[in-house]
Amino acid sequence: MPLLDGLIGPIASIIDKVIPDKAARERAKLELLQLEGSQELKQLEARLSAIVAEAQSRDPWTSRARPSFLYVMYAMILWALPMGLIAAVRPEAARDIAAGMNAYLCGLPEPLYALFGTGYLGYTAARQWGKVKAAET
Repeated sequence: MPLLDGLIGPIASIIDKVIPDKAARERAKLELLQLEGSQELKQLEARLSAIVAEAQSRDPWTSRARPSFLYVMYAMILWALPMGLIAAVRPEAARDIAAGMNAYLCGLPEPLYALFGTGYLGYTAARQWGKVKAAET
């Protein structure tokens, strides 16, 4: 379990930073150590190794798929900041921009949304199948 040996320390370090209560932090670390060698930890290792393998893939579509999707989502969320400023100065302009964006998104054909959903769900199912397959071996 070389991957997990390298993960226990960093995860414990994250626990130190994220959980402010000392007693809760120690319980979380104890649970992490108890997981070591268990089936759950082996499943976690299989999932993490699949993610690492995917990220290290030479295929740019494979290695960048998840980050690219997240960047798009971040951009959409962050767009709320300038829209808030626009709404503060010119509420009618913000309404017009929002209406234009809604009109554009509603103008995309329904089969395109279905294709995206099917592809995304298919990708997710294939990844899960690969993880389960890796955990069995």
